[in-house]
Amino acid sequence: MSEIKLANVPSLTVDKLVEKLSDAYCTVIRKGLPIKTMPSVMLWGPPGIGKSQAVRQIAAKIEKTGKRVNITDVRLLLFNPIDLRGIPTSNADKTLAVWLKPQIFQMNDSEDVINILFLDEISAAPQSVQAAAYQITLDRVVGEHKLPENCIVIAAGNRTTDKSVAFKMPKALSNRLLHIEVDGQFNAWKRWAIASGINDKVIGFLSFRQGYLMGFDSSNDDLAFATPRSWEMVSNLLNNIDSDVENMYPFIAGLVGSGVAVEFRTWTKIYKDLPQIEDIFDGKMPDVPKETDALYALVSSMTAYARVHKGEIGRIANSIAYANKMPPDFATVLMKDYMYIEENYKQKLLTIPEFMRWLATKGSLINGTV
Repeated sequence: MSEIKLANVPSLTVDKLVEKLSDAYCTVIRKGLPIKTMPSVMLWGPPGIGKSQAVRQIAAKIEKTGKRVNITDVRLLLFNPIDLRGIPTSNADKTLAVWLKPQIFQMNDSEDVINILFLDEISAAPQSVQAAAYQITLDRVVGEHKLPENCIVIAAGNRTTDKSVAFKMPKALSNRLLHIEVDGQFNAWKRWAIASGINDKVIGFLSFRQGYLMGFDSSNDDLAFATPRSWEMVSNLLNNIDSDVENMYPFIAGLVGSGVAVEFRTWTKIYKDLPQIEDIFDGKMPDVPKETDALYALVSSMTAYARVHKGEIGRIANSIAYANKMPPDFATVLMKDYMYIEENYKQKLLTIPEFMRWLATKGSLINGTV
C-alpha cells in the first residue's frame, strides 16, 4: 500500500459539501445541461464520518427540482472486475461472446428521474477493480454497457492513513475525479443532527464533549470507536428501542467503545435533575441549572422538544422568554439550535416578538458562540 496524499485537495464539512454539490447538480438539471457536465466526484475521509449520509442528503436536495432520485449503492470492495463488465455468454447463433448487463446498470432512464451511482469503498477495491472504474467515471461505460444520460457518479473511500483497507489510486483514475476531503467538524454535524432528530442525550453529551464525536484513531486496534455513524446508531437505539441509557449501555459500549460509553452513561444522570421541559414551554419559569454540563443537557432537551412542537409558536415563544434566564452564551447556543430545527425555520422565529427582542439585545453574540 502507498500513501494517498490529500494536501492539495479541498476540505469541506458535510453540510458545506452537500450544499456545494447539490447547488451544482441542481443548476445542471435546471439548465437542461448533460449530467456529465459535472465531473465524477471522489469523497475522501475516515470511516464513519458521513460520506454515505452526504450522498443521501444530496439526493434529497436534488428532488426539490421535481426529479425523482434513485441511488445505486455499489460496494466495490466486494466486486471483481468481471462483476462490473457482466457475465459472458454466447450470442443467438453462438458465433460471438456477449456480456450480460450487470444489475447496477439497470437504471431508469426517463426524463423525470435522476440516478446516482455511488461507488463506495473505491479505495479499498483492488487495483484491477479500480481499473474497471476508469470507464465508469469518465466515459460512463464499462465494456459494452453504458450508463444512462441521467446518471450522476459519486465515489467514496478511506485514506490509506486511516488504517482501513485502502490501495493507492492509479493516477489515470484519480485524474478523472473531482476530489473532496470530508471534514467532520462538530458544528456541521450538530446542524444535521438537530434537523434529523438525533437523540437529545447524544447531542447534549457531544456538545459538552465535542472531541468524542470522532474517536477514530488509526494507531490502535479498537473494534468499537466513536464516529458520526456510530453515534447515529446509538441515537437509533435510544429513540426506537429503549431511552434508558443504563439498559442500553452494553449496546452503546459495543458501538462507541466502553471508555466513551462510561462517560456518556455517567453524564446522562444529570437529566434527572433538569427542570421539566414541558413546564418551560407552558410558560412556567423553573430555576435554571448552574452547572455547565446540566446547561448543555437543558439546551439539547429544549431543542428536541421544540423540534417536535415546532408549529406551536406560542409555546416556542415561552421557551425563548425562559432563555433570558439562562447564561447569555447558552441562550445564544439555544437560539442557534432552534434555527437548525428545519430549513428556513429562522423565518418563523422572526415572527415571534420574544425572538426579535432577544435578537435586539443579544443577537450580536451569535457569531461568537461555539
